Amino acid sequence: MDAAILRTSIASMSLSHFTSPSSSFNFLPPPPPPPRRLLTPRLLAIRCFHSRPSTSTSATTLSNIVNSGVIACLRAESADVAMEAARAAISGGISVVGTIMKTEDAENAKDAGAKFVMSPAIGILDQDNDDFLYIPGVMTPSEILSSYNAGAKIVKVYPVSAVGGVGYIATLKKPFPHIPMVASQGITTDSVGEYIAKGASSVVLSDAIFDKEAMAQRNFSAVYRLAQFAASQGNEAEEKDLCQLISFQHLSFDPDGKLNLMQIHHRKNPSRKVNPTFMEFFKIFHKFFGKFNKI
Repeated sequence: MDAAILRTSIASMSLSHFTSPSSSFNFLPPPPPPPRRLLTPRLLAIRCFHSRPSTSTSATTLSNIVNSGVIACLRAESADVAMEAARAAISGGISVVGTIMKTEDAENAKDAGAKFVMSPAIGILDQDNDDFLYIPGVMTPSEILSSYNAGAKIVKVYPVSAVGGVGYIATLKKPFPHIPMVASQGITTDSVGEYIAKGASSVVLSDAIFDKEAMAQRNFSAVYRLAQFAASQGNEAEEKDLCQLISFQHLSFDPDGKLNLMQIHHRKNPSRKVNPTFMEFFKIFHKFFGKFNKI
């Protein structure tokens, strides 16, 4: 057959000649491409926590302390004034604590319904207790490490203003990023954000909430307002700090890169539940502003 006639014959053939069962020219579809291998997502945090959340009373109390960012230390001339002032502060959104100097003080506080206590020094109470949170007072790195190794879940750096304030907390957090710290002594409401930004899990406020004049006049409405303001400052500071202190864990993607599952943990307190609004914001941000790197 002439080559030109052969080309014309092939060109005039319909596609069915190549795909019909009777034809010897059956074309199979190409094999699907191999699944894309996903790289580990670029995480925005430094550390992931894998520990199971604890349901003990002390763990719950610790979570509440860290979530609020502020503790109120109460001193009063009488039990009646102390109770009224404590109720006002608690209603304003602040956890209230008393200072103990001996074991008997802690037992009395526990019997009265207290969930935690603090002391200005170490060694006053057994630190390994799941039912009652004890926050020992520390000042030096040796005291911090000693308390932590003895079972302390959180320590109080006291007197923080006398040894450098915010800068001292920042210095201590470098070798001890895993140890929650409460900054105590001489702190004003305006400086709450600074302490939390530099690594404090919470701060202790005393006169800033239990104003001496208000307490003397038994003006518990004023105490309530001061506590409410301090609580808002603590919450605001914690939310500002959140973006730098969260770690992402168990990120799951489908083949087109859509985010399926996300768990967020707070580096200062792994048991802390991150605000769902923030999680939704992250999903929206991820959807509209880019995917994690893949190949």
